Amino acid sequence: MTTTPVEHLDVLIIGAGLSGIGAAYHLRRDHPQRSIALLEARGATGGTWDLFRYPGIRSDSDLHTFGYSFKPWRDEQSIAGADRILAYLRETAAENGIDRLVRFHSKVVSASWSSAQARWTVEVERTDTGERTTLTCGWLFCAGGYYRYDEGFTPVFPGRERFTGTVVHPQHWPEDLDTAGQRVLVIGSGATAVTLVPALTRTGAQVTMLQRTPSYVLPVPAEDALANRLRRLLGEERAHPLIRRKNIAKSQFIWRFCQRHPERARALIRWVNTKQLPEGYPVDEHFNPPYGPWDQRLCAVPNGDLFRSIREGTAEVVTDRIATFTETGVLLESGRELTADVIVTATGLNVQAFGGIALTVDGAEVRLPETVAFKGMMLSGVPNFAYAIGYTNSSWTLKIGLLCEHFTRLLSHMDAHGYDSARPVPRDPDMPTRPFLDFGAGYLKRSMDSLPRQGDHMPWLTSTDYRSDVKLLRADSVADPELQFSARVPVPA
Repeated sequence: MTTTPVEHLDVLIIGAGLSGIGAAYHLRRDHPQRSIALLEARGATGGTWDLFRYPGIRSDSDLHTFGYSFKPWRDEQSIAGADRILAYLRETAAENGIDRLVRFHSKVVSASWSSAQARWTVEVERTDTGERTTLTCGWLFCAGGYYRYDEGFTPVFPGRERFTGTVVHPQHWPEDLDTAGQRVLVIGSGATAVTLVPALTRTGAQVTMLQRTPSYVLPVPAEDALANRLRRLLGEERAHPLIRRKNIAKSQFIWRFCQRHPERARALIRWVNTKQLPEGYPVDEHFNPPYGPWDQRLCAVPNGDLFRSIREGTAEVVTDRIATFTETGVLLESGRELTADVIVTATGLNVQAFGGIALTVDGAEVRLPETVAFKGMMLSGVPNFAYAIGYTNSSWTLKIGLLCEHFTRLLSHMDAHGYDSARPVPRDPDMPTRPFLDFGAGYLKRSMDSLPRQGDHMPWLTSTDYRSDVKLLRADSVADPELQFSARVPVPA
């Protein structure tokens, strides 16, 4: 009896979205001799930008930094919609042969590390047929983000079953939903809500945004005038690094200003909001959060479209709490009732670390809350496992690029010294730890107990500072006293 040999890959990338395509590019550029594949649970590339289909979906980071360092963003709009972002990602994948490496409908269920063999054994399920297969790999690179693709977060609303209209979550927007002439109630105040509201008004809907707590909302130009001038003067390739440096410096300046001078930042944002809103508008009621700027992500609105909808009377913001759903809408704790034909629960994501993969190391289960993040890209005690989690206070991709550069340098270091295993191990087992991400978003707070931790000093901190990460991930050595390298011990025949 013969058995089919198990396919082995040098690096197995989980996810074919923004991070996975970026990781594959760096690997093909720096390690063309290595065998790699991307496993994508869905039937298309693009990740978030293919999954979400709600009206107006866009990035609220500028595409000159949200895009890749190695591929200029050529569109006139620097704050762009999902269709343009998706086209950019797929063009990147096609130009670099990455699209041919993607295996669709392939979900990683579990992965088991063997120190004796210095490899992962990975169980993969076909999401279209249910068939299960096995692969092995030297490295597992998780590029699937941190939220569940199959399920958005919706709180339990009393009386929801009584509502006779349509209830939708933005993560599962129906293609045939027609909101023209409809009264639409959007529950939420985050980036999704402030994107949806003006987009829905453009479809002819009368929209109310109901929020329990206000968010900071800033108008930003949809086009970067200076960037577009530089592109015309210097050409795409020469202008691209200059534009990126300019926009990185700008975003870092704003973030640091908000961190160091929160009251001045609050006052400045309030002044900008007042200028955008009708005279006498209750700014403090609807646009003055109880927390400091950048304790949660600032919501950017291109060309102030949300404020324009409010000025034109096609959108209203209500700050209150829901007492119960009714047959025709929702009853608020204040006693006011909001009527609606469609209710959109823009209430956030369900966090899921590393795609919910069951990990074991030499037969022992990896319990994520008992692990500590190493350089924001590996886990303590888990060999040859890397992950890509981007910034929450800046363009996601800025950190992904640095992580991928560091990862390929790490592989080169291991090649040069004959190592085939790298395992982060804290020298101080009693090192104080804190939550994985220092960020106040509700979707993260709900899930902190299921996530890894971070330490109180480098390399166990998950940095959110681009300049610090440039030094740590691009300039510093990949060798570290708390990263243990080893060569496989040959297994007796």
